[in-house]
Amino acid sequence: MLLYMCGIVGYVGNDKTVDVLMGGLKRLEYRGYDSAGIAVLDATGSLNTRKRAGKLAVLTEDLAANPIAPGSTGIGHTRWATHGGPTDRNAHPHLGDEGRLALIHNGIIENFAELRAELLADGFTFESDTDTEIAAVLIGREYRSTGDLTEAFRRVVARLDGAFTLLAMHQDLPGVVIGARRNSPLVIGLGDGENFLGSDVAAFVQYTQRAVAIGQDQMVVITPDEVTVTDFSGNHVVTEPFEIQWDASAADKGGWSSFMAKEISEEPDAVANTIRGRVEGGQVVIPELAGLDELFVDINRIVIIACGTAAYAGTVGTYAIERWAGIPVTVELSHEFRYRDPVIDARTLVISVSQSGETMDTLMAVRFASESGAKTLSICNTQGATIARESDAVVYTHAGPEVAVASTKAFTAQITALYLFGLHLARVRGTHTPAFLASQVEELQAVPDKIASILGASEKIAQLAHWMADSRAVLFLGRHVGYPIALEGALKLKELAYIHAEGFAGGELKHGPIALIEPGQPVFVVVPSPRGSAILHPKVISTIEEIRARGARVIAIAEQGDAAVLPSADEVIPIPLAGPLFEPLLAVIPLHIFAMELATAKGLDVDQPRNLAKSVTVE
Repeated sequence: MLLYMCGIVGYVGNDKTVDVLMGGLKRLEYRGYDSAGIAVLDATGSLNTRKRAGKLAVLTEDLAANPIAPGSTGIGHTRWATHGGPTDRNAHPHLGDEGRLALIHNGIIENFAELRAELLADGFTFESDTDTEIAAVLIGREYRSTGDLTEAFRRVVARLDGAFTLLAMHQDLPGVVIGARRNSPLVIGLGDGENFLGSDVAAFVQYTQRAVAIGQDQMVVITPDEVTVTDFSGNHVVTEPFEIQWDASAADKGGWSSFMAKEISEEPDAVANTIRGRVEGGQVVIPELAGLDELFVDINRIVIIACGTAAYAGTVGTYAIERWAGIPVTVELSHEFRYRDPVIDARTLVISVSQSGETMDTLMAVRFASESGAKTLSICNTQGATIARESDAVVYTHAGPEVAVASTKAFTAQITALYLFGLHLARVRGTHTPAFLASQVEELQAVPDKIASILGASEKIAQLAHWMADSRAVLFLGRHVGYPIALEGALKLKELAYIHAEGFAGGELKHGPIALIEPGQPVFVVVPSPRGSAILHPKVISTIEEIRARGARVIAIAEQGDAAVLPSADEVIPIPLAGPLFEPLLAVIPLHIFAMELATAKGLDVDQPRNLAKSVTVE
């Protein structure tokens, strides 16, 4: 199953419906930007829809030229195309019951072909190429049969295979929006005389800070004054509201040229906020993990599961956790984990890392781990997310909303959370003296200011990126904790600039990749500190000399004052002094800036790179 995350918003309340929908979609556009649409039930009882292919701005311009009638009930959608290309007719909402019902959908209905054949046999016709329209027509048919939209909805979702969030409204029922979810996020916003639905809290954070996350295989009916949550069998579900920890301004650009630029600028705060409230007397004490000391003493190995950037954060975390807690740690790609029959048991701790907490392949890996008897802990940035709820424990990062598709501040916050967990685990297991752990905590607490100093001197990185705008390929090298940073640097360049980029462990170069070196080939090298890596440092310098001898252009990311690098590299990007385990949090910042600036120099949209959406799952 391939699932791209779309943006969904629903509203019942007053006549500001169009503003609520369009504002919510603007904050959710990072989830999908192939097309967008809204449906509004106006004061006369008419159901009006408007949808356009392209980014949200196309729909915004259409509505400005031809306003839609105001109403108090509505749903809106930004799409990332799966079934059917990004065209006006494939955009959501889709209609059922002869145009009286509107429906939007995030996910994929895997048995759509079978259901479509059934409907065709019954004489129904279709206006789009989507699986979504199948659900809209099915619900319309069931509503005609039952006269009860909630029951019709329940009957249809029980027949759907795959992953979905569905929102529907009907012109017979003003002031009512119904939603359902399976393996795809849905959150309720609780207002005063108004209520909201969204694929995440950004959809409605401008209007309320109170939210409820919908669980797996659950339905919700909202009216202006009431919210009812049931399971797919109709049983009432007790919900637990939570407070959103950021406001709408956090999801705006705030004067920055792009969300990515803004979010890179927020990396010091993302690290500082993740640390905040988790240090007592020089030791890391994570409140969310209170009462779990016995579990942490008993485990004999840790498996970190994640995808993409999160997997690289997990790889950085392995070095610190093994060093501090003295326990073996491995990193697995979530989408490979459960298919290779991994050996895990009750003494295995499986740590999932996911910014959204909804990544499908990571969620399925967490469920597999739980079913296999392992304990599970999630590192997550989104309150109420499915992975967090289904894990035995959660350590939230506090990076705030990350809108740009390419992750930056979430990455540094994830590393920070893993470091905090490693120090917490070391304290609980007694693997180091309190004095040593306190020295590591002090180093970690100094990281935000050091990141800020790099950001304050980023002009050279921007110039370098503009000089290299015509590069066809860039290589990245690193050793020890520098290796996953090299991988992260390469990934960012692929995502944003659409050029070949590859990261290697420095020691692998002589085992094959050196064949790629030719005159003028740009190579970034993450150089370990000569103070903290007396063995590795000279080896990396030797690698630089080796590739320069073959004509490579070397850009070194090195500690300030590293005299050995200056005569060896073509360009040196200095980072502040830090202990060996803390260098990754600094070395990655120039690579984030470089990727953004090079893509900008090429005239590309750094917030919405092609073929990508914020949450992509492969399962």
